[in-house]
Amino acid sequence: MNKDVLVKEVMKAKPVVVQPFATVLEAAQSMKANNIGNVIVSEVNHPIGILTESDIIKKVVCEGKNAQDVTVEEVMSSPIIIAEPYISLQEALKIMGKCNIRRLPIVENNELVGIITQRDISRLSPALNEISHEWSNIDTKDEEYLQSQTFSGKCEDCNLLSTSLKSIDGRLLCDDCIDGLKYE
Repeated sequence: MNKDVLVKEVMKAKPVVVQPFATVLEAAQSMKANNIGNVIVSEVNHPIGILTESDIIKKVVCEGKNAQDVTVEEVMSSPIIIAEPYISLQEALKIMGKCNIRRLPIVENNELVGIITQRDISRLSPALNEISHEWSNIDTKDEEYLQSQTFSGKCEDCNLLSTSLKSIDGRLLCDDCIDGLKYE
């Protein structure tokens, strides 16, 4: 496989998006209608989380909750790791493997432009599928690598939405709050 294949060339453009105040039932119906296993949770065009079938099963169904009464924000996975569209498929797979995730939202100019999954990549190359399987068998996340990634969600200091959160001393902070720390 050519190393120069970019995420932008393979990603699914225009991923299905729901608002954080939507009910889990509405999100599940959207997943069913679009024949997908996840939706991106977005607020003011900023991805702040992801809701997967697994989230619904573990956090709603197994807890005996009614999907009509639970909002997406209550059970979504957040913050989320994001990537840019101009990285290689190998780099995207490395991020997924080392961070123990199967779905990678793609953000360009602070806007959600797509999503790529391990399944998308494995359809292109059996060799990459094998590598993905090896990484998924590793029981521990690479915490150092995970902390070096860019996250999208709410800053833990100012509570503003950002698609460029960084982990500083165990907290996810936006660029402005990181700059503020330098002057303290």
